[in-house]
Amino acid sequence: MFRSRLGRRRGTAIALIAAASLALTLGGCGVDTVTPQDARAEGGTDDKAGAGPRVDCAEVKCIALTFDAGPGKDTPRLLDILREKKVPATFFLLGSKHVDRYPKVVKRIADEGHEVANHTWTHRILTDLDESEVREELSRTQDAVEKITGRKPTLMRPPQGRTDGAVSDVSKELGLAQILWSITAKDYSTTDSALIRKRVLEQAHGDGIILLHDIYDGTVPAVPSIIDELKRRGFTFVTVPELLAPGTAEPGAVYRPEKD
Repeated sequence: MFRSRLGRRRGTAIALIAAASLALTLGGCGVDTVTPQDARAEGGTDDKAGAGPRVDCAEVKCIALTFDAGPGKDTPRLLDILREKKVPATFFLLGSKHVDRYPKVVKRIADEGHEVANHTWTHRILTDLDESEVREELSRTQDAVEKITGRKPTLMRPPQGRTDGAVSDVSKELGLAQILWSITAKDYSTTDSALIRKRVLEQAHGDGIILLHDIYDGTVPAVPSIIDELKRRGFTFVTVPELLAPGTAEPGAVYRPEKD
């Protein structure tokens, strides 16, 4: 049974690798994307009274650490690491068997200052669905997260990065901006933490968005050394909203960094 399960996982990983690579190549499947630099420029200057100090990613070399498809059994350990390292992250949460299974972890993510975001209910490929199905995938997770945290997410990540005009329309309706990525370790294809670390560090760049998954065995053990090395290189970790500030992620829009 174990070998059969492992074989299925490997087959799924191969399919995911190909799909993710295609999604990045297509740049959102024909949908125009917005870079963090463009978002900040559109936001102008933030001089609102009482706004408080915030990292200025136009002046500081920022990078956003994001985790997809959790929470899972290793997420509490990851949160311990992030708290120890004083690093904020953005969590794109999966509804079925994750948000509904680990509500206390979801609340902890929010309570500790991380950004809670939407990764659909069952990880269906949104571009394969009609609008009512897309709405169901996103709204169920919106409602589940709001019930736990008191706040609906404003960001979502489409599974495998696949989006189109219909997905954008539904996202806009639900108040969700779409967030893609520019750095991926393909951690769904390996349990080798050293390799995950190497892949992230090789691709790291200013205004980058790192895609990892806190549900795979090799990922969480790789995080401390990834953080330490990127800090050593002068990066400042921010959430996705902080990366875009003073701009605001607009519902329906698709955001993806450009590599240097």
